[in-house]
Amino acid sequence: MMNKTKVTFDQNKLNYSVELVKALAHPLRLKILEYIDSQGTINVNKIYNTLNIEQSITSQHLRVLRLAGVVNAQREGKYINYNINYDIVTKASVAVNNYLGKGA
Repeated sequence: MMNKTKVTFDQNKLNYSVELVKALAHPLRLKILEYIDSQGTINVNKIYNTLNIEQSITSQHLRVLRLAGVVNAQREGKYINYNINYDIVTKASVAVNNYLGKGA
């Protein structure tokens, strides 16, 4: 008789992981992240003007990234400035690379 391995997940961590991977898996969000990375801290107006994306679409994507903890948002006057939460991005990168194997 073979023993079955019981697989359990912390539901909160699993839900967060799903949101994080979904946030990082979109090509336009990755393009936005690359641009923020190249600038350090940048406001939403410069993001959508530079990348030639509609303001509403840019805001929607930034909202997904913010809710997943990938970017931080700080209001300065009438502008909201964004920067990358490198701790979260690095942990996600390490987790994906470990799961897929370093060569994948």
